[in-house]
Amino acid sequence: MWLPRQPKCISDLILCIITPPFSQATANSDSAEAWSESARQLPNVAQVMEGMPLSMGSLRTLPWYVAGSQVLGVACVVITGVWMGHYRGGYAWNGSAQEFNVHPLCMVLGLVFLYGDAVLVYRVFRNETKRSVKILHALLHMMALIISIVGLVAVFDFHSAAKISHMYSLHSWCGMLTFVLFFLQWLLGLGFFLFPWASAHLRSWYLPLHVFFGLLLLAMSVGSCLLGITEKLLFSIMETYSRFSGEGVLANILGLLLVCFGVVVGYVVTREDFRRPPNPEEEALSVHFKTLSEGEIPSSP
Repeated sequence: MWLPRQPKCISDLILCIITPPFSQATANSDSAEAWSESARQLPNVAQVMEGMPLSMGSLRTLPWYVAGSQVLGVACVVITGVWMGHYRGGYAWNGSAQEFNVHPLCMVLGLVFLYGDAVLVYRVFRNETKRSVKILHALLHMMALIISIVGLVAVFDFHSAAKISHMYSLHSWCGMLTFVLFFLQWLLGLGFFLFPWASAHLRSWYLPLHVFFGLLLLAMSVGSCLLGITEKLLFSIMETYSRFSGEGVLANILGLLLVCFGVVVGYVVTREDFRRPPNPEEEALSVHFKTLSEGEIPSSP
């Protein structure tokens, strides 16, 4: 009697379906019984699909998305540097307009590029230990925080020297809100995950909020940069901006690249195929930690 082999992939399943036992079934007198037995041996298509591993085809595109994000991020930093260095007179730390130029460069480098890279580390370093990835995540955020503080000091120092009011524009309000929330997010991340003082239940409750606000802050950073670019262009080249001056076109390109960087990072982070795979050893350690910290008995080893 012909019995089909257990399919291991879609091609095997199709082969089993399209090659029924014609010769064997017709040669035997009990062909009906053979067909019945064959039908029982064939697994359900949904069961085969459910048991198949996730295709690696989509995962192979991850390096391309990451590389694209880095090209976009570096381009944003370089264009900001060229804009402030070539069109706005360079950089200084003396209360002049050149000190203000430090502000946009630091904010793009810190709150956009480095912040975006910190968000990506859990997708890039998929097979490293989670502790190592957490430390890198926190260090990149700390670098972004320090560079952002330098940028804030520069703009406040320039405003004080030029007798300009502080925090009056929509750009300054959105930017300061983004920075304050970013600082709180960093502190909470340290307390909940890197140096965990909270219980496992509290950490599991806060994790979705941490992920959500991480992406929200990246969007807020990009939005604040767009407001700042528009404000700077209107203050500096209002008369020539509408005539497609070189500085205006360069700044517009910078704005588009910032948006593209945020979109690519957000796509990589939210795509389910790119999530970090669970590590059995880390899961076991997490179970033991929960048992020791909360006195709960794990349901599985």
